[in-house]
Amino acid sequence: MLLFRSEEAVDAWCAARGLARGAVLPLDQVWTLAQAWYATRLDAGYKGRSAAEVEAILAGVGLNGPFWRFAAD
Repeated sequence: MLLFRSEEAVDAWCAARGLARGAVLPLDQVWTLAQAWYATRLDAGYKGRSAAEVEAILAGVGLNGPFWRFAAD
């Protein structure tokens, strides 16, 4: 994860390195995702997540679409 000041800074960084732009999220959405993602990581019974569980967490914070898909159809 990289933090940038603006969308223009993201574009400039990608252009300078010849990279395609990936997903860009506002910091508050990243924080919401982190809270959901790590909420149970320290639980004694934590066992990891299935692809469907990962997608549910992502969808729960508004991350939908092909970029955020992990489960096989």
